Amino acid sequence: MVEKAKKHQLSLRPHLKTAQSLAIAEWFRAEGVNKITVSSLQMAEYFADGGWKDITVAFPINIHEIERINRLIKKTEQLQLLADEGTAIEKLSRALNGSINIYLKIDCGTARTGFDPEDKSGISDMLHKVKKSSNLNLMGFLTHAGHSYRCRSAAEILEVHAATKKLMLDLKEDFASDFPNLNISLGDTPTCSLSDEWSGVYEIRPGNFTFYDLMQHNIGSCTLNEIAVTMLCPIVSKHQKRNELVIYGAAVHFSKDSIQLNGVQNFGLVRKYKDKNLPQSANFVKALSQEHGIISCSDAFFKSVEVGDFIEVFPVHSCLTANAMRGYYDKEGKFYDHFGSMNLH
Repeated sequence: MVEKAKKHQLSLRPHLKTAQSLAIAEWFRAEGVNKITVSSLQMAEYFADGGWKDITVAFPINIHEIERINRLIKKTEQLQLLADEGTAIEKLSRALNGSINIYLKIDCGTARTGFDPEDKSGISDMLHKVKKSSNLNLMGFLTHAGHSYRCRSAAEILEVHAATKKLMLDLKEDFASDFPNLNISLGDTPTCSLSDEWSGVYEIRPGNFTFYDLMQHNIGSCTLNEIAVTMLCPIVSKHQKRNELVIYGAAVHFSKDSIQLNGVQNFGLVRKYKDKNLPQSANFVKALSQEHGIISCSDAFFKSVEVGDFIEVFPVHSCLTANAMRGYYDKEGKFYDHFGSMNLH
């Protein structure tokens, strides 16, 4: 991703809500990355305390967190927050003890948060409110093409990207006469992984690419051998009649995100611990309750494992799995911290 950003003269601001780890963030710093994205002000403080000085919080401003925003102003050199149509920008401005940067969040099709791009009057009103404030600096337009996750092929992902980029560049052009220096910031791992068309875009903010997962593989963002994180789970029971295994690893560890593989609901592919081969589609987590994971597997796989053995589960959604587990081990046994493990309160 660093190479892609350099090739297309893009600013890379990786979204660290996937890894949520200061130790893993250092991998990015070693590659020359000096700015990051996070999903909450609390997470921003965690990374600011770890030495990161340029942070974007990719979540609409919550005016109940003014105290934390003011703390972050002191801890950072550049702090970017998002305003959408519901943001009380005047109240925010009056309560600040310093200056922050503002991106206007645009809804490019996800229907989650942000301005409708057709709401030109609302966007114009917010742009002028930010411009009038003495402690708010206008950065530009930011969006997240989250609907790319509903794609099922590389071609569909590229179509989403082309439409999103055109929408954002058209919007920038609409306001260029009054606001000539608006930047465009795009996120989402699928389009950032596959597209090589970035003219006019200032910044990209992918996050899931740090690990990838089965969902990304299913939609065409990555290959199976590019998934870089698995969950280590013990087998607690074997059921010969059903040819099924029970593991300690379930909804509280993985979430209940699933994909359809071969027409069957799938909560994760599995392989034996330390197996260097890629997992086979016949061996998968078929059901999750709160603590129990049920694995459907081939005869050969069933016979090759015993109760107490560990297996690796390739997660459907690595962001939620990492958030639930709150820490990592590499293959040599070294532990990597996680924001959640530092903030259990």
